[in-house]
Amino acid sequence: MCGIVAYIGKKQAWPILIKGLRRLEYRGYDSAGIALHHNELNVYKCKGKVSDLENFAAGKDIDGTIGMGHTRWATHGVPNDINAHPHYSGSKEMVLIHNGIIENYAPLKAEMKNRGHKFESDTDTEVLVHLIEDIQQRENVSLEEAVRLALNNVVGAYAIVVMHKNDPDTLIAARKSSPLVIGIADDEFFVASDATPIIEYTKNVVYLDDEEIAIMRRGEKLRIHTIRNQEITPYVQELQLQLEAIEKGGYDHFMLKEIWEQPRSIKDSMRGRVNAAQGIVAVGGINDYMQKFINANRILIVGCGTSWHAGLVGEYLLEDLARIPVEVEYASEFRYRNPVINESDVVIAISQSGETADTLAAIELAKSKGATIFGVCNVVGSSIARATHAGSYTHAGPEIGVASTKAFTSQVTVLTLMALMLGNRRGTISEHHYRELLTELEGIPAKVERVLKLNDQIKYIASLYKDARNCLYLGRSYTFPVALEGALKLKEISYIHAEGYPAAEMKHGPIALIDDEMPVIVIATKGASYEKVVSNIQEVKARNGKIIAVVSEGDTVVKEMADHVIEIPETDEKLVPLLSVIPLQLLAYHIAVMRGCNVDQPRNLAKSVTVE
Repeated sequence: MCGIVAYIGKKQAWPILIKGLRRLEYRGYDSAGIALHHNELNVYKCKGKVSDLENFAAGKDIDGTIGMGHTRWATHGVPNDINAHPHYSGSKEMVLIHNGIIENYAPLKAEMKNRGHKFESDTDTEVLVHLIEDIQQRENVSLEEAVRLALNNVVGAYAIVVMHKNDPDTLIAARKSSPLVIGIADDEFFVASDATPIIEYTKNVVYLDDEEIAIMRRGEKLRIHTIRNQEITPYVQELQLQLEAIEKGGYDHFMLKEIWEQPRSIKDSMRGRVNAAQGIVAVGGINDYMQKFINANRILIVGCGTSWHAGLVGEYLLEDLARIPVEVEYASEFRYRNPVINESDVVIAISQSGETADTLAAIELAKSKGATIFGVCNVVGSSIARATHAGSYTHAGPEIGVASTKAFTSQVTVLTLMALMLGNRRGTISEHHYRELLTELEGIPAKVERVLKLNDQIKYIASLYKDARNCLYLGRSYTFPVALEGALKLKEISYIHAEGYPAAEMKHGPIALIDDEMPVIVIATKGASYEKVVSNIQEVKARNGKIIAVVSEGDTVVKEMADHVIEIPETDEKLVPLLSVIPLQLLAYHIAVMRGCNVDQPRNLAKSVTVE
């Protein structure tokens, strides 16, 4: 959740670290800090944004060719200057930045207090840097050995970078259950939580695996060993990320850019996997495990937030087309309820970042029970991509806005391809319907472009409801998960309370909330449940609710009843989520902007949730 960036090389570190922290702002944070080595260890940190840090450090000594930077999302201790990273050791000769949670920090802290250590902050991170120094001094070992020994005493998740006053030519980094990537250039090393701060300097990177420690020294090659002291040969990969993909490209916000990128991102999710003319669907990751999928007693889908909503759409698709029983679980609850998992089960883990801690924990539990794990994620080289037996990248491109948009539609696209592929192989879908859906799916990007042209109309509707205090989103069947996703987008970025419900459940409680100040957003596209949704709209209107309806083009029935109608191109109801979610994304975006909210960095939220 926090952002880490570090540098050692020939250049001045401060500009590289500041630019890196700006690139990591999308992850969500509440304080920022930088440590530099220039004869002394200089630490500058404060509550607030990276711009506040720059102001704080103005006029101070920011020289140095080695340093580290951090953006913190508070867990242990409130957001303030003292709890911000980096943290000093007791002697002030060592500094450390940390992403993750040290679960056993309390007994470690108590033990070190008994040995005379004094702590300034409320963080678990400060405990770790004290522990490393304590071991180094008591055992009289090198810094890298002290880090290794300390991490053997730690329970929890971490990505750390360590620097020592007496060793101005060395950075040490380590990770467990929290991402860390190392960029390698000509006598330079870059460290970051993801590749975005690195891309403009080098494309050669090494992704650390769990319980690995990296030693970066000037004039030497990268060395990696495990916390059990086993040497590892670094595996250098070439980044596929392009610099322009992580810039706004003229849009006011990353979120708006990413909404408008969806025709391309959906197409990229299908690229090389679909040929409607030949009746071919080929999702590469499935092929090696095809028999596992075909013979599966059930499929379990795990995810969090938007990925969980995509999984709900996947449940409808897989059961409808492939006739395999599907259960969709919150990854955050999955591991704690002692689930029944068998070797005949297939678990699909969905995550945009590929680093979601709860989803990774669910994967490890399912693997321990013998299930086959299939990952659906966006970030190449991410932890989930490496932890699963097989998987498919969504190829949506970098998603910088905290509120997921193109991630949702690309995940749903991949799940649609999987359902079609399995339905065809299992013989549970007719050849005619199979080819019909393939043809329609290939046409979805063009239809998304048509929906985006409704932006001005949606912006006007947003202006009428920007001051609403509550909103209700309703859908049925395939559009119920879209209602959940639409409500999530609104609450995430505008801070308006919103709830998504199955339209039929409205009368079992939520109908009590409806009055003439309650906007109700209803997805009422053509499909098997259309007449039922029309009845639900009538129930809302009878109580003076304000109806914003998303309907199929040419609809006349709902148009007579709704206060506002947004018409989207007609498509098979199995593909409606890919179109109907677009107006809801735009509605949330425009309302948030009109309310003066920080759209790309909503309060309290983080892009990649790497703590449980």
